[in-house]
Amino acid sequence: MGLETRSDQRPLSTLHDRSSFELADFEVPTGREEEWRFTPLRRLRGLHNGTAEPHGKVIVEAEAPPEVTVETVGRDDSRLGTVFVPADRVSAQAWNSFGQATVVTVPKEAVASAPAVLRVRGEDASAAAYGHTTVIVEPFAEATVVLTHRGPATYADNVEFVVGDGARLSVISLQDWDDDSVHVSHQHARLGRDARFVSHNVSLGGDVVRVSPSVAFDAPGGDAELYGVYFVDGGQHLEHRLFVDHAVPNCRSRVDYRGALQDEGAHAVWIGDVLIRAEAEGTDTYELNRNLVLTDGTRVDSVPNLEILTGEVAGAGHASASGRLDDEHLFYLQARGITFDDARRMVVRGFLGQLIERIEVEEVRAKVAEAIEEELDRGSAG
Repeated sequence: MGLETRSDQRPLSTLHDRSSFELADFEVPTGREEEWRFTPLRRLRGLHNGTAEPHGKVIVEAEAPPEVTVETVGRDDSRLGTVFVPADRVSAQAWNSFGQATVVTVPKEAVASAPAVLRVRGEDASAAAYGHTTVIVEPFAEATVVLTHRGPATYADNVEFVVGDGARLSVISLQDWDDDSVHVSHQHARLGRDARFVSHNVSLGGDVVRVSPSVAFDAPGGDAELYGVYFVDGGQHLEHRLFVDHAVPNCRSRVDYRGALQDEGAHAVWIGDVLIRAEAEGTDTYELNRNLVLTDGTRVDSVPNLEILTGEVAGAGHASASGRLDDEHLFYLQARGITFDDARRMVVRGFLGQLIERIEVEEVRAKVAEAIEEELDRGSAG
C-alpha cells in the first residue's frame, strides 16, 4: 500500500492530498511544513523522525455493555485500516509500529444500553508506544464510546470510526495525561448514508498533545458535529488539527472548539480545514474556534480554512476569535459584590460550560467540570 493521491478534482491546497501506509513516502518533518509549523518537534521525543526509544508500555482496559463487542486483535485483522490512509509521518509510524489493536463492534440495529469505555493508561514516558483502535457501528445501530488517556506516556496512535448507514455514534475522547506525557493522535471517521457522528475532544493534561480529528462522507445525508474543550497551562502545548472532507452531496458538519490559557508558555493551536469538493452540492458546514486568554505570556494560533469547489452549497462559514476576559463583564459582576476571582471563574465556566454540557455521559461531564475548577484554582494560586 504505497503513496495515494486523490484523482477527483484536486483542491488548490495539497495539504490533504497526500496519503500512504508506507513510512518511506513521508519525509522527516523539519517544522517548516505547513502541517508542522506550530508543533514543537523537539519535544515529540522522536515520534516524528523514527528516533523514539521503543518498547514503551501503554495498557488498554475496556468496559462495554452486552450489546457491544470489544476484541484485542493482531495487525493482520482485515477490519483495520479500512477507512483511512495515514496523511503524515507520525500516523504512518503508528500504523507500522503497533503490535495489537482494539476493535469495538456494535452490531446492526443494536442500541447500546451504556457507553463503551476504553481506558488507555501509560506506564512510562521515557520510551515510545504505539496503538490502534477501530470502532465499527453497523447500519442503524447506536452507541457512545468513551476514550480516556491517563498516566505517563510517549504515545502515537490512529483511531478509526466506521459509522454505517443510518447509524449513530457519539465519541468522547479525554486527554488527561500526566504532565510529562507526549501524545500524537489521529482520529478518522467515515460516515455512511444518513449516518450521524458526534465527537467531543477534551484536552487537559500532558506536555505536548496533538490531536487530529478528520471526517469523510461516503454517501448523502451524513451529519457530523465536532466539539472540543481545552485548558492550557504554563509550558503546555495543546494542538487540535481538524479536517472535514465533503466529497458527496447534501451532508452537514459543525465544528466548535473552545479553549482557555493561563501562565507563561501556554500554547494552544487550532487548525480547522473544511474542503467542499466539486461534487458535494448542498453541503452545509460551519466551523468556530474561540480562545480565552487569562494571563500574559500565552500564545494562541487559530487558523480556520474553508475551500469550496462548487457554487451550489446550502451554507458555508467559519470564524475564529481569541481575546482576554471582558473587563466590562468582570466590572459588572464585581459591582454586585462578587470578588474578582469568583467573577473570573464565572466567566470561564460560562465560556467553556456551553460545550461541556453537551457531553452526554454524566460521569465524564462531571470529571471535566471538576478538572476545569482545578485549573482555575491553580491559576488563582499563581
